Amino acid sequence: MSEKFSVLQCIRCGATYEATEVRYRCDCGDLLEVAHDLERLRFAFPDMRKRFAARAGSTQFPYASGVWRFHEMILPDLPMADIVSKPEGNTNLYRTAKLSRAFQTDRLYLKHEGENPTLSFKDRGMTTGVSWAKHLGMKIVACASTGDTSAAMAAYAAQVDDLRGVVFLPHNKISPEQLAQAIAYGAVTLALDTDFDGCMRLVQQVAERYPIYLLNSMNSLRIEGQKSIGLESIAQLGWRVPDWFVIPVGNAGNISALGKGLREAYALGVIDRLPRIAAIQAQAADPFFRSYQTGFTERIFVTAEPTLASAIRIGAPVSHDKAAKVVAEFDGVVEEVTEAELMDAKALADRCGVAVCPNSGVALAGLRKLRAQKIIEDEQTVVAIMTAHGLKFSQVGVDYHTGAMSALPPHHVNAPLVLPADMAAIVDALQLENGR
Repeated sequence: MSEKFSVLQCIRCGATYEATEVRYRCDCGDLLEVAHDLERLRFAFPDMRKRFAARAGSTQFPYASGVWRFHEMILPDLPMADIVSKPEGNTNLYRTAKLSRAFQTDRLYLKHEGENPTLSFKDRGMTTGVSWAKHLGMKIVACASTGDTSAAMAAYAAQVDDLRGVVFLPHNKISPEQLAQAIAYGAVTLALDTDFDGCMRLVQQVAERYPIYLLNSMNSLRIEGQKSIGLESIAQLGWRVPDWFVIPVGNAGNISALGKGLREAYALGVIDRLPRIAAIQAQAADPFFRSYQTGFTERIFVTAEPTLASAIRIGAPVSHDKAAKVVAEFDGVVEEVTEAELMDAKALADRCGVAVCPNSGVALAGLRKLRAQKIIEDEQTVVAIMTAHGLKFSQVGVDYHTGAMSALPPHHVNAPLVLPADMAAIVDALQLENGR
């Protein structure tokens, strides 16, 4: 390995490349990942846990960020001068008696990534991806998106002088709030008459021919920032590793990042054991679940059907192979849920005061199924990763509660009461008389 701490390494054949080379795949065609020299890191930065703990609550750049607090494990070769941060991370880990009762899991924590600056976990990846683009001197960054990736990339690119953001979106297939973010942050927004998988093919073709830095999850530098979700969760638990992480899966970059970060933390002695990981998909877009059913002996592609969990409506996940490796290494399981199940689970979390997106509802519905199957046991500690804020999908929530989803049998409806502007009507509706 070079004098640098990190290189790009093929996940299949092991070939290595300089991290400053703009490439996303090995010459053999498979994906790359950032390979850190863990022995050199351990020697250069002894007692990393103490180092990370000392930065908790910092207001100083860059350690006010819940990503760059873990700088030595994220991108140790990146100079601080090139870091682009909002800051991100430091999201809450919710545990309440009401949540435990709702999901029949006494030791349940919701890691709410919707509390990031652009309201999704994608900010953690974009702080590293855009920072590395700045470090390389790139002038254009681009991504295909189901909404959250584009919002994050546009916001971070907007902070860098002379850096242009370009987003490829499937026309009329993302929420208005997500579309508004990309536009507001100034990105060139291409609304294409295709689905996410079509956008992904096109953005790769453009990036192959022109000097554009691609910031989808196939970019292994971006994945490094997303590792911090698991690291931060464990730090918030007093460095006690939970029994399970439960995570929704679409393009499979987030579960790949989660597993990579935990694997490295264990090798560096930051944590003392590994958890299990549960990957959950929406039934309408479930290629990873179907591949899991074959024992990953076959990679299955699907044409993703419409789903209320639109951010994970993906039929050909780019990071499939990385994610399959994580499931195997962490004694993981993969489950799928229906539209009704994911929306009911979302409604339960919302009712507990934690506003989550439909994609997070996928994780919570999967948790309920795994609890019912006794795969996740009564006394086990569970961290469920909520990937975005419910306010990015406000129309979905309104439709659920007002009966506009006629195809679903919602079980937790809270429709507004339409009343005359009359005191007696209000008192009667609130059941205030006669001790009711």
